[in-house]
Amino acid sequence: MIRKNPSGDLPVIHESAFVDPTAIICGKVFIGANVFIGPYAVIRADEVDALGEMEPIVIGANSNIQDGVVIHSKSGARVQIGEHTSIAHRSIVHGPCVVGDGVFIGFNTVLFNCTVGKGCVVRHNSVVEGCDLPDGFHIPSTTNIHVDSDLSNVKQVGFSETDFSESIVQTNVDLVKGYKKLQNEF
Repeated sequence: MIRKNPSGDLPVIHESAFVDPTAIICGKVFIGANVFIGPYAVIRADEVDALGEMEPIVIGANSNIQDGVVIHSKSGARVQIGEHTSIAHRSIVHGPCVVGDGVFIGFNTVLFNCTVGKGCVVRHNSVVEGCDLPDGFHIPSTTNIHVDSDLSNVKQVGFSETDFSESIVQTNVDLVKGYKKLQNEF
């Protein structure tokens, strides 16, 4: 469902993107080329700041927002998802938040009030909150990062993590093409 927010903002979705009919895209949302938005995802830009303003939620080209993901923002803060980035099933991205290019966010992960640098891999059931994750870091499953000092024991992303992330992006770009072909059959 594509709908306006109370401020009257309507999502802008690139014609090559695929949004599953069960997803909800609301308000000041910009979705780039070849983006896949999976079933039951909710992307909602509808809250305003104290001045009645709001920043957008932006999803870069060739990224995928998988089944059940929620992207929202507190008090109109910006959410930026880079290009070639995967946000896996049932994750929550709550702004203010910036996620760089080529990032993989694993199942059930929560991002809030943070920056996740280019090429990072944040594995399943993790929390990244209130810190800046530099480029190329690998956060293992079930890790909680709440301040920059928590990063002292975190390793850099290796080849296998990078290869995995790239394969997920390519799989979802292929899904966009397949679903776009089927779109007129629904």
